[in-house]
Amino acid sequence: MSCPHLESVELKPPTPVQSVYKEDCTQCFDSIDNPGGLDVCLQCFNGGCTGDREHSPLHNAVWGHPLALNIRRTRKPIHRDEPPPKVTKLAIAAETEQDRYDTALSAKCIECQAELDVTNAKLAPIVDGILKAHTFSRKEEVKAWEQELTTCEHVLTLNQHPSRKIEQGELGHCSGCDLRENLWLCLECGNLGCGRKQMGGVDGNSHALGHATESGHGVAVKLGSITPEGTADIYCYKCDEERVDELLGQHLAHWGIILAERQKTEKSLTEMQIEQNLKWDFSMTTEDGKELKPVFGPGLTGLKNLGNSCYLASILQCLFDMPSFQERYYSADNDLPIVQEPAGDLETQLRKIAYGLLSGRYSEPDTSVTSGSDIAYQRGLAPAMLKHLIGRGHEEFSTMRQQDAFELFQHLFKLISRSPHNGGDQKDPTAEFRFVLEQRLQCLGCRKVRYSSNEQDNVFIDVPLEKLEEGDEGGEATNAYKPVTLKECLDNFTAAEKVELACSACGSKAGFTKQSFFKTFPNVLAVNARKMAVVNWVPVKIDVPVIVPDEPFLLDGYISKGLQPSEEILPDEPENTAPAFVPDAAAIAQLEVMGFPRNRAEKALHATGNSDANAAMEWLFAHLDDADIDAPLDLRAGPEGAGTADPEKIETLGAMGFGASQAKKALKETGGDVERAVEWLFSHPDDQGITEDENVGKSAEKSQKEPAGNATLPAIFQLQSLVCHKGTSIHAGHYVAFIRKFLEGRDLPTWVLFNDEKVVEAHDVEEMRKFAYVYFFKRV
Repeated sequence: MSCPHLESVELKPPTPVQSVYKEDCTQCFDSIDNPGGLDVCLQCFNGGCTGDREHSPLHNAVWGHPLALNIRRTRKPIHRDEPPPKVTKLAIAAETEQDRYDTALSAKCIECQAELDVTNAKLAPIVDGILKAHTFSRKEEVKAWEQELTTCEHVLTLNQHPSRKIEQGELGHCSGCDLRENLWLCLECGNLGCGRKQMGGVDGNSHALGHATESGHGVAVKLGSITPEGTADIYCYKCDEERVDELLGQHLAHWGIILAERQKTEKSLTEMQIEQNLKWDFSMTTEDGKELKPVFGPGLTGLKNLGNSCYLASILQCLFDMPSFQERYYSADNDLPIVQEPAGDLETQLRKIAYGLLSGRYSEPDTSVTSGSDIAYQRGLAPAMLKHLIGRGHEEFSTMRQQDAFELFQHLFKLISRSPHNGGDQKDPTAEFRFVLEQRLQCLGCRKVRYSSNEQDNVFIDVPLEKLEEGDEGGEATNAYKPVTLKECLDNFTAAEKVELACSACGSKAGFTKQSFFKTFPNVLAVNARKMAVVNWVPVKIDVPVIVPDEPFLLDGYISKGLQPSEEILPDEPENTAPAFVPDAAAIAQLEVMGFPRNRAEKALHATGNSDANAAMEWLFAHLDDADIDAPLDLRAGPEGAGTADPEKIETLGAMGFGASQAKKALKETGGDVERAVEWLFSHPDDQGITEDENVGKSAEKSQKEPAGNATLPAIFQLQSLVCHKGTSIHAGHYVAFIRKFLEGRDLPTWVLFNDEKVVEAHDVEEMRKFAYVYFFKRV
């Protein structure tokens, strides 16, 4: 059947930089594995579902793109108890997609309801380009890994021996053995050597490394990884790091290898690293070896690990368990925003996640994979579009490395609260987490006080670290720590601490005491438990059991009493006057004993609020490469130079309980001096950080705004969910979530474990709390 749209629409194959959404719908998680398959737009390469959600017809109706390639995939049964097939050739994949799936293709015009011939001369190059393009998720994964690579002096100063033509065709074999794959070409002398044994059964005898060691040559390229576009695995043996060679085409041509003639035949190191990350296996058995029971249904859908993405999955599971997130983003028939690029719209992607996790549509056993047991877990949803969107432009979250789950929580809240879709009937779901924390500052000399408050959506609590002695219960383990209660942590959080400040009222340098209490409570209290110790100058996470009651408990004892009749208020500090910075003598001495020069020690203490040696030491390790690290501390910079506040200083003030906007204003008013900024904040308790150049209407709106949370007592809270972490660093290891759920047919809630795509009934709930890192308490 003829189609006028095929003749009139201009079609071009996707370029390497274009995203091709050929795996799942950009607006829901229906995919090429659904019975109707996925329609990939032949004009903009958007992926739209064809089932009852009808996002493919919607895309055409809104944007007038009628032509689509329909891709349907059927998974072949996999029996893991059978021996794997013998690998006879080292190619780009020992098991290809064709080995795992049957794929059907058809082209169509949605407007004409006509099927088109995929071999048509106009359609064929577009279809071929779509099929050859990386899926969006894999493209972003590879890009995220590759963007971290840099060049080095050995690549930049490469001195090549006289040119000769390397044997083409099979490209010869290793100079030290008969291997013809996993070959590395020395870019200096043209030697071919096999690589090291690699993940996924890739053979190698390390002859390339041996050549580099004997000859002193540093830079080599993996032949099978070279693409016509000029990408390849480059390794510098002198640096022992992957590198980038901007002149790769020129360096290869020296040995008779032309980029345009190359085809990639083997997996790159990046692709193998991604695959390895996806193979993390978390224990899913009880102590007596029984597999945990999977659960299915609405609110019980797992998320695939995209390679070190468990920090994202665990936070998303906890957030979308909360009523405010469900009310904002989930409705069986809610209207999605009309946007040109759904994959690039935060509102659309959060609604996609909500529908995926809460509808129950995708929570079903994956029966196509069997392992000799009766247990079938879910396939899980891949939140690739949301992960890319959250990480876009962010130094950490744009990478494929493991990240801090709590930092992700804070970053996501910042993005959501700034959403242009907030307002009217669309309530900000983060509002339920907000409350007011009040700080009380009292001079140790004149005893006068000052109160200030700020709005926030989480609290940090430090967990006391005390090792078990021999003879204590569990003390036989040298690294075991005494359990602490949540009450002990909150008592410490609200306890008075000394702050080294000079009093503007009486001139005393005895310092102040500072205390923080809740002025209001949120409906959901997010708590980050900091369990860190410094071992050999390296911050290490410690697994300290924190005992949290399972039943509801009161927080009434932590509410602020406010200004008392017997207390006298400190006068406001005069503008632009403040005491000189006096570093803590004990901390300076401790840092100098560790070997840090005094200049560096003073600078670190100033940047971290003159708090303690450990905080200063961590700051120093993070700033050792700063160009001015050895320059004397200069406090002369005025407010003009502090227009863009140092993120480290904002973070330091944030740890003291001040909001980012308040911290920026205080640093601007005090020339970037953290200590002076602390005093300024306490002397301007009602200033929420609105600068003079912002419009007056915004200030008026802020002054009339009701304070976050409420101070009604009793304040009864109960643990609803927690993110647990296994590993010695928050940037490594594995994150999972435990959530209190009402399962079908049960009167009482049950703890459910969300371990990426595996969703099971939890066991040994007390043990899980040992690894708890983030807690979510609901007000009841």
